[in-house]
Amino acid sequence: MKDQQHARVFGTEATAYELGRPGYPVDAVDWILSHVDTDEGTPPDVVDLGAGTGKLTASFVGRAASVTAVEPDVAMLATLEARLPGVVALEGSAEAVPLGAASADLVTMAQAWHWVDPVAASAEVARVLRPGGVLALLWNVRDEGTEWVAALSRTIGSSIAEEFDTVRPPLAAPLRRDAYAQFTWVNRLDREQLVAMVTSRSYVIAMRAAERAALLASVDELIDTHPQLAGRERFELPYLTRVTLARV
Repeated sequence: MKDQQHARVFGTEATAYELGRPGYPVDAVDWILSHVDTDEGTPPDVVDLGAGTGKLTASFVGRAASVTAVEPDVAMLATLEARLPGVVALEGSAEAVPLGAASADLVTMAQAWHWVDPVAASAEVARVLRPGGVLALLWNVRDEGTEWVAALSRTIGSSIAEEFDTVRPPLAAPLRRDAYAQFTWVNRLDREQLVAMVTSRSYVIAMRAAERAALLASVDELIDTHPQLAGRERFELPYLTRVTLARV
């Protein structure tokens, strides 16, 4: 787990984050919802923690009784509010959720549990969940079985999520691990979106200007010269989406 203040740099690149970061596959969302039990099978109340610009939040709009997004970065939250005006958007964190006890049937956190204190966050999620409720932790991880994706990773380095155990993320009492699944899919994006995916990464945002420029020049060179990318207007970036479910 890294310094949580470092996690708050994303807001300076909220536009790039929204443009370049992938969403989440429908089959992963379907799988999560299939594990949520509510009275009389009604749609669940969903709370998305660390919601960012709403990449995962959007997946529950129209499929949940209510959707609440919680995000510590006000710039990211503003982008989410503009994009998803029907979602309740609140400033807060996984360790301090601005909601009452037993407020949600499903709590989600995508691409962000590695930033939190798992002991404090587990206790707070358990407080917010109703009896029988579910926590879903998600990560999109680039599938480096494709050669150009492996070359991209060699160019830009690994993110904290790729250094973190996204198969068995740490949890604490009173939460217990309940289920795990992995989903394979492809995100189709153009050059601008691919570059934005790079510039939205926390360690790239934190780079000095010269270092950042050199990295982006290397990304441009990769796009222009790699045989799987050169001359193409759109690229297919394969992902593994890993999902862990937990309950009280």
